[in-house]
Amino acid sequence: MGGRLARVFRTFNVESRARREISKEKPTPAPRHPTSRLDDLTDRPEIQQEIYRKDDRLLTLLKDVYVESRDPPAQVKDGGAEHLPRKQVEKRLTKLGHLEELDIKKVPKGKISLVEALMLLNNHKLHPQIWTAEKIAAEYSLELNEVNSLLEFFIPFSLQEFPKESRKAIKPT
Repeated sequence: MGGRLARVFRTFNVESRARREISKEKPTPAPRHPTSRLDDLTDRPEIQQEIYRKDDRLLTLLKDVYVESRDPPAQVKDGGAEHLPRKQVEKRLTKLGHLEELDIKKVPKGKISLVEALMLLNNHKLHPQIWTAEKIAAEYSLELNEVNSLLEFFIPFSLQEFPKESRKAIKPT
């Protein structure tokens, strides 16, 4: 309802209001500052002569000026130069063996990739005496408590089989 009412007032007598605005006298612009009128200065011949006249005293002073400058050595910018500086993270190469093409090549110290995590969990499951938590922590540059938590709570390769019930049909009661 409110939209219709607003539209009625907006479209009421539009043509006559438009004619009235168009027929009004346009306001005169404010006077300009005298320095902005350069076209008056260029019409005078004495000013033109002053502009194009060579001053010998100034030319001799200009010839005595000697500027020596050296550019700083050029620095090669790589693609990441636009970013803010950040802390450099030590990286280590991954130990993947035959699965090298599946994962990333460099990982920050204190972290492991997904393929490495699955490999070390599988190695620990198959040979727990050889792949102890201490050896895994030393091999992959991890903290011992994190490795213990990983071996305790993350078990991806456990298969549990439940015995099948041999009921063929539900007996009516």
